[in-house]
Order: sequence, then structure tokens, then C-alpha cells
Amino acid sequence: MKKNLFLSLFLVCLSLQVFPQNAKQFFKAGLNFKESNNHKDAIEQFTKAISLDPDYVDAYIERAYAYENTNQLDLAAEDLKRALVFETKTPEIYYDAGRINYKSGNYQEAATSVEKALELRNKYLEAYQLQVSIMLKLDKAQEAHLAARKALALKDNDLNHYLMGQVAEKMNNLNLAEEEYEKAIARNKKFVEAHIALGSLRTKLNKLDQAITDCNTAINLNPNNTEAYLVRSRVYVKKLDYPRAIDDISRNILLKPDDKEMYFIRGGYYQEFTQHQNAINDFTKVILMDDKFPEAYYKRAFSYEQIGNFKAAIKDYNALTKLSEYDVTAKKLLDSANERLFELNREQNNPEIALNDPEPSSQNVIKVPRNKNDLAVKGKIFDESELKSLKINSINVPFIKNEDKYEFFANIDVSKLDMITVAAMDVYDNLHTANYMIERTEIDPPKIAILAPYASDNGEIFLETNDASIYVEGKIADESNIKTILIDGVSASFRLSDLNPQFTANINIVNKNKFSVKAIDIYGNVTEQDFILNREGISLLENNPMGKTWVIFIENSDYESFPSLDGPSKDVTLMRSALARYDIHKIIHKKNLSKKEMEKFFSIELRDLIRSNRVEALLVWYAGHGKFINEAGYWIPIDAKRDDEFTYFNISALRASLQSYSNIVTHVLVVTDACESGPTFYQAMREVPRERDCSDWTSTRLKSSQVFSSAGYELAVDNSQFTRTFANTLANNPNACIPIETIVVKVTNAVSQNNQQKPKFGKISGLEDENGTFFFISKN
Repeated sequence: MKKNLFLSLFLVCLSLQVFPQNAKQFFKAGLNFKESNNHKDAIEQFTKAISLDPDYVDAYIERAYAYENTNQLDLAAEDLKRALVFETKTPEIYYDAGRINYKSGNYQEAATSVEKALELRNKYLEAYQLQVSIMLKLDKAQEAHLAARKALALKDNDLNHYLMGQVAEKMNNLNLAEEEYEKAIARNKKFVEAHIALGSLRTKLNKLDQAITDCNTAINLNPNNTEAYLVRSRVYVKKLDYPRAIDDISRNILLKPDDKEMYFIRGGYYQEFTQHQNAINDFTKVILMDDKFPEAYYKRAFSYEQIGNFKAAIKDYNALTKLSEYDVTAKKLLDSANERLFELNREQNNPEIALNDPEPSSQNVIKVPRNKNDLAVKGKIFDESELKSLKINSINVPFIKNEDKYEFFANIDVSKLDMITVAAMDVYDNLHTANYMIERTEIDPPKIAILAPYASDNGEIFLETNDASIYVEGKIADESNIKTILIDGVSASFRLSDLNPQFTANINIVNKNKFSVKAIDIYGNVTEQDFILNREGISLLENNPMGKTWVIFIENSDYESFPSLDGPSKDVTLMRSALARYDIHKIIHKKNLSKKEMEKFFSIELRDLIRSNRVEALLVWYAGHGKFINEAGYWIPIDAKRDDEFTYFNISALRASLQSYSNIVTHVLVVTDACESGPTFYQAMREVPRERDCSDWTSTRLKSSQVFSSAGYELAVDNSQFTRTFANTLANNPNACIPIETIVVKVTNAVSQNNQQKPKFGKISGLEDENGTFFFISKN
């Protein structure tokens, strides 16, 4: 026991001696790498030293310089910040922190660090010089002026006069700025930046010949200085000497062939020089380098206009319109671009008006029943341009754009009218007015009679077979010709020219207990009549061919890290209400499950319940947040952490649990209104789901394993079109049963019309499926 204690104490003491020694060795190795300019390996050695001794100030400082040399400025600044936690009395460290933050654009941090350096050493020349540059970046001219004066007080040299010139120019004291730049040059005639600054300043003062001389001096001192060529090009532009200005920017492009700004500037010069094809070439080069450069699109569009290529100009203005949603500069250019687009698209053709309902005669006469005071008017407007206004009898009427046309619908009071006037005007004030005379017609609705199969007086048809379709023959009686006969929304066959015509149709009666016949005469008089299908003469099927059916609701709404939701509770309530009229033997409602609870419920609790109760059909409905990551779908437990995929419930785990029920359950349907399930969970259907019949034993008794999910990849919302349409389809189903395929079609159509992503329906990968399907069987 004592031996072990002494050994432990010895090892602790040894580690206290070895670790600092090793840290120093790594530090020394880092310095060696630094001297040989191998900054990457130097960083690695300094990092090892810090990991052994987290208080190693010199290691932080040296690693910061190594980061700076590899252009990792944020990491360099962070290391100096750590060093200053331990070393608070060294002004040089604060100065370097300010310098590095200035280089990385963190000007406020830089200002704070330099201020601290000057508190520790009030005659720190380099700190004052840096402070001038920082304050100019922060638009604090007065503070920059004070710092420049203090720098000059410490030393009257070229740099300090240059900085004072910069401050004076910022304060718009251009004469003083000129004097200061001249003083800087007098002290150092090879001060290239001062010559360039003086040339730029004299361009503003319109001293163009002197500005040219300043730029020439800078170029003689440094023939590869792109800023000198740029400033000189601006002087040439002011002198309207565009060829020389273009030559200077061309030199810069030779020096920096990947500088998109130089191509953009040269394109602007070409444009001002009316060499628009050359301008287009340069702006195209800019867009190839950066396809989100709004000014390039705008200027190129203008040049396209000047050479008469209006189609290309419109394309560029449209591209700018799209960019404006995300780019501040593009937004500023948007109004001007829209004005140009408007003018480029101007045309003089009047809109075309087409009235669809009621349909006018060739003499523009519309027939209205005698007893009608209100008339529903539908029509379309065709125009090359945007529609500005639509009026019927001087009253504004709403309209919507649908592909290449505008559609409108309005209810018009025609009780005292003998004419309807429709006036359409486009954005270019092209106007078309159409007048429709009103002719009053008879008002008696058509009468419907079914001849075969026989229908009783109360509209009941007794079926003798269980066929999927029946042949219907009937007759319409009316004073006028019949325009339309519909059976369950599908046109029946009849002769339009016949008065009191007979009609025929083969209609599908799968899953139906009635069908509807609608007859409309040429004057809009309508009759709609339901006919009940009586199957009492057919051998009855068992009450529920699906067998014992359970529904599981998982409702997650009160999240710890994700936004809480009201939607799941509403969704489940809506679905429970819709399911109340169906033969569901048990509903289990689980709320606010953690990941552990979800895993336990599906793998153990539900498995045991299904086995003991011999459940044959199972619907699992999830309402809550979901995620779609790396081609896999996840349900979000209430204790899940943001951006921690491990804390989510992978629905592939649900599949594994469902496999343990497969020898008992015939039908499995998983519905998730949270995210797409992912290809690892389901096999997509390769065709439109076909209609299924619950009286077909192959559909109800053969196994099915299906999944239906919304397709959004983001978090849940509180107003689900997916769930609302699902529930409404169930609630409004007039038939004895409804297959999931019918619901899928309804939900998909509704979601698509709302411009949302199309839901996904398919078979669950890895589970047995014999091409059966899931039916909801009505209690009635």
C-alpha cells in the first residue's frame, strides 16, 4: 500500500518536471522552423508546447506571428488576445494585436488594442501611426487628426506628413493635404505612395498636368505599381484621353490578369469612349470571374442596348432583378434596370379579350336566364405585356396570370342591364373594350332520368353484381339544348344537336356508394342529382377487410433546443376527428418523446402491444420537427440538440423495429409531416399510384409496407397543408372506403398548388410488400 503511494507521488513530481521541459523543447523547435521560414511546422511545434503548458505566453506570441505569416489573421489575433491575458504590461503585444486586427478588417478591436498600447507607452510612434490608419477606416477624422499630430510631434518624417495628408484629405481640407504630401515627398523623394496620393489629390483639384507628373514619378520609381497606373488612368479620363486611360488599365491587367476590378474599370472606359463591343467583352470577363457582380450586368446591358442587341440587354436586366433579392448593390440598381426593361419591352398592341362563361355568340350576344340577377363571368386576357387593369362595367375586377394569359372571374349584377362592357388595359396603356349584349332566356332546369340500370323514384339503384363498373343509360328533358352532361365530373356521351337527348356512360363504382349526374343547358340552367348504389343483393364482404387496425400518433411540440410548435397538437386533433368515422380499433397518442423514449416505444412497447393484440393494420403518424441530412430522414425528439445529428431519431431505426412486427402485421403505413424520409428508408414509386378497390382481396389481404412524407428538408411549420388536405380527404370521402393512393393524389395536388415541394410516397425499403395497400374503412 505504502509502495503504491510513494510510486504515485514520484510519478506526479516527475510529470511536473517533464512537461515544462518538453514544452520548452517544442517551443525551441518552433523557433528553428520560424527562422527557416517554415511557418506551418512552426505552428505545429508551438501548438504542442501550448498543449503541454497552456500558460506559455511566448508560445502564444510566436504562434501568432506564424499564423500571420500564413495569412491566418483571425487565429493570430486570437493568440495575441490569449497572451494578453497573462502579459498585460507589454505595449508591443498590444501594438501587434492592433496591427493584425487592422490587417484582418477588425477595426474596432484594433482601435482598442492600440489605445491600450499608448496607455502603457505614451510616446509610442508606431502606435500613433497605426492609430491614424485605424481611425480613418472607422470614419473618425478628428481622432485620426489628433493621432497624426502626436506622431508628428514625436518625429517630423515623411510617413507622418503622409498620414497627416491622408487625414486632411479625409476632412476635405484638400489644400492642406497637398502641402502635407509635398512635405512627405520633400523628406523622401522615393516615397511612391506619397507621389500616388498627391497625384490622386491633384486630380480632384483639377491640376491634371501636375497629377500626370506625380503618377509618372511613381511609375518611374516602381514600374509595376498598379495603383499608380490606375490613378493616372483617371487623370487621362478627366482629360478625355480615353486611349491612354485604357492603355494604363491594360498594363494593370497584364500585371494582375485575375483582377476583375481592372476589367470592370476598363469596360467602363470603353463604354464612355463608345466602344461598346469592347466594353461588352470586358464586362463579360468580369461576369465569368464573378457571376454575382451586379454593376457588370447593368453596364453590359447598357452597352447591349447601344449596339441594338435588346434581347441580350433584357436578359442582363432580368439577371440583375434576380440578384437584387440578395445583393444590396443590385437592389440600388434595380429601379433603373426596371425602367430600362420597361422601355425595351414597350409595344402598341391592344389586349385580346375572350369570354369563356357565358360564351358569347359571334355577334357578341350572351344569353342570361330570365330570373338571374347575378351573372358569373369568366374569361381570359391575352397580351404581350403585363396587364394593368381590368374593368367590367367600370368596376375593377381582380385577375391572375396563368402562363401566357390572364384569367378573371367576377359576379356581375345584371338585373337592370342590357349590356356588359369589359375593358382591359396593359402597362403601356394599350386599351381594348368589348361590349356584350344581354339576351334573356328560359329558366327551367333540365330533368334527369336513369333508364338502365333501373333507378327507383327516390334515385336508388340496386346492383346485381359486384363489377367494378356499370353501364348507365339515361335521358335529359329540357326546353333548350343541353350543353353539358357530367357523371361524377366526367363527360357523358350524347348528341349536342338533339333536343331532350339520351346519354350513355361507363362509370367506375369502385369504393363508391353513389354517383352524381349533372346537366347544364345552353342557358346555364343546372340540375344535379345523386343516385344511391344499393349492394344489398350482393354477397356481403366482411365488415373490415383490413382486420384489426391501430393508429399511433407521435406528437412532439415542446422542444428544449428547437422552436416549440402549436401545429402538431392541431394536426393530431384534426386527424383524430377525421378518423372518427372510420373503423379504427385503437388510437395510441404519445406526446413529447425524448430520443430514448422513442427508441423504447417502437422497439419494445409497441412490439409487445401488437403481438398481444394481433394487430393486422398499423398507421404510424409523426407530427413535429424533422431533418433531412445526408440522404437520411430524422424525427426530432424534444431533447435533441441543434446541429447534433446523434441526438436525432433516425427513421431507419423505425424500419428495424417494424421488421420485428412483420410476421403479425399485414399492412404498415408510416406518415410523416416533418421531412422527407430519405432514399435509405423508402423505394420511390415509378408511376402514378393506381386506384385500389377494398373489395379486391389481393389489395386487402396481401402485405403492404408504405410510407408517405412531406418533402421539405427544413423544420416543421405550424400550418401544414399536407395534414390539412389528408384530413379533409378522409372527412369528405363519400365512399365506403378510401385507399391511401387516393389520399396521396389529393395531398400531392394540394401541396403542389401551394408551391411547396411534392410529397414522397413509396414502399418501405427492407420490409415485405406483396403489392397490397392500406385502406381506411368507413364505419357506415
